[in-house]
Amino acid sequence: MSAHYPHLFRPLDFGFTSLRNRILMGSMHTGLEDRARDFPKLAKYFEERAAGGAGLIVTGGFAPNLVGWLKPFAGKLSWRHEAKPHRLVTEAVHAHGAHICLQLLHAGRYAYHPLSVAPSKLKAPINPFTPRALSARGVERQINAYANAAKIAREAGYDGVEVMGSEGYLINQFTVARTNKRRDQWGGDTAQRMRFAVEIVRRVREACGPDFIIVYRLSMLDLVDGGGDWNDIVQQAQAIEAAGATLINAGIGWHEARIPTIATSVP
Repeated sequence: MSAHYPHLFRPLDFGFTSLRNRILMGSMHTGLEDRARDFPKLAKYFEERAAGGAGLIVTGGFAPNLVGWLKPFAGKLSWRHEAKPHRLVTEAVHAHGAHICLQLLHAGRYAYHPLSVAPSKLKAPINPFTPRALSARGVERQINAYANAAKIAREAGYDGVEVMGSEGYLINQFTVARTNKRRDQWGGDTAQRMRFAVEIVRRVREACGPDFIIVYRLSMLDLVDGGGDWNDIVQQAQAIEAAGATLINAGIGWHEARIPTIATSVP
């Protein structure tokens, strides 16, 4: 493996911190994120991966506010008291020399509840609930919720956050013409549609300071009609980097895409 990937096991220096290698354990939901009583199990799960040698671990998604919940009572981080069980996770991972980021995931129109919001009032084909179109003030509230959740994640001991901008969730819904029909400053051409994503990264950086990892999960291939083209993706990546992202992590495929991208079995 080292011959094909000579840098894989080498440290990665960000200036303010250094990963022991370039192995990133990507985000996945375990079913343990939603209840505080399950966090000891979640901590053990991540501890084993840290002990196994992962350099950077990303948790399953946590909503930055209630309307961004994947479902009622799903994992959320919007109040400081919600940080307490997370410390079990961060301490367990750090004990083995690994770093860990909390994924911030706002479901947007994929939220399975009647409080869902989106850039436009367009129902997802995989969801019975029609989202409410966000007002300009509502857009600002969502951005501020990301920054607030990132600050709380830092207080809980996380080394950073991953901003979920892929897989058809809220940020991805803003970035493409398929789901963004807005005619204000948050919709229109590519630059306007990606403004929401860029502003989230900028404000998270502003809220958490320069010594905090920001991973941005970028959709490289939406696999749906009306998704982003390659020029859109490159433009967004450049703007996200300029806004303060530390890393860009690639994702593909909306959950409503007709091409399956999620394995349902583990070899």
